[in-house]
Amino acid sequence: MTDAAVELEERIAGLRAEVRRAAAGGDRAGARRLRAELRRVENQWETAVLGEASAAEPESGDRESTPVVAVRDHVHRALTLLSAPASPKVVMAVHEGFFSGQLVAARLTSLRRDEERSFRAAPYGRPFYICAALTTDLIAPARGLLAVSTWSLARRMIGPLSPRVDLLTAVIRLAEHMVDQNATGPAAQRVLWRLAVSVPGVAGSADALDPAAVAAAARRELAVHAEDDTGHREQAARRVARQLDDAAGQLFGVRLRAAERRGNEW
Repeated sequence: MTDAAVELEERIAGLRAEVRRAAAGGDRAGARRLRAELRRVENQWETAVLGEASAAEPESGDRESTPVVAVRDHVHRALTLLSAPASPKVVMAVHEGFFSGQLVAARLTSLRRDEERSFRAAPYGRPFYICAALTTDLIAPARGLLAVSTWSLARRMIGPLSPRVDLLTAVIRLAEHMVDQNATGPAAQRVLWRLAVSVPGVAGSADALDPAAVAAAARRELAVHAEDDTGHREQAARRVARQLDDAAGQLFGVRLRAAERRGNEW
């Protein structure tokens, strides 16, 4: 990744913190302005990492690569919006509710394996890879969860509280996106409602959902779990970085059989 992309990621992280502070302080107008700036910087990041033509379809003469390229880009876009590891089912729902373009569910089943093969054949040959979230105990791929290789290792670790924290993070991100874009179409409303229905304080049908209220309710619960989950993830990430110097392993996990053999040798 280029230095410019790294700087943009740092700016994105800072803006997200500012948005949360503004929203927590009741400054909704300020939060909206910051969200608009955040989206602008996120677009700059996508351009820096993916290039100007990344979202476009390949030329007709490159038909064989069309499905793989389209799948990678669509999944990356959905995961970037969610900002947390997610299952293919959630990725599909978010893509259909918030973005345009065709994403075939069947293509997701082999995507991560294809990405791993590509990385092992030519490490870091692409700006990003759709990789695995990793369990904090076994450093194994968390079943059914997709992540992005440019995320920090800690962000891709999955501990006991992480599924709930990631759900709340996704709910906040989708709700903030809807508020920022002033777009509450039926498809997006249904996706947000399905993800947020278990959040305390969220009530009513999908049609009557208030994204700003949903985001506020999710933030309240996230504040309860975030510190413990972050500490657990960061501790696990440091352990993985010390014990596993294989870049492919840090992105895609280790095979359980190999891990078990190493454990039995001690």
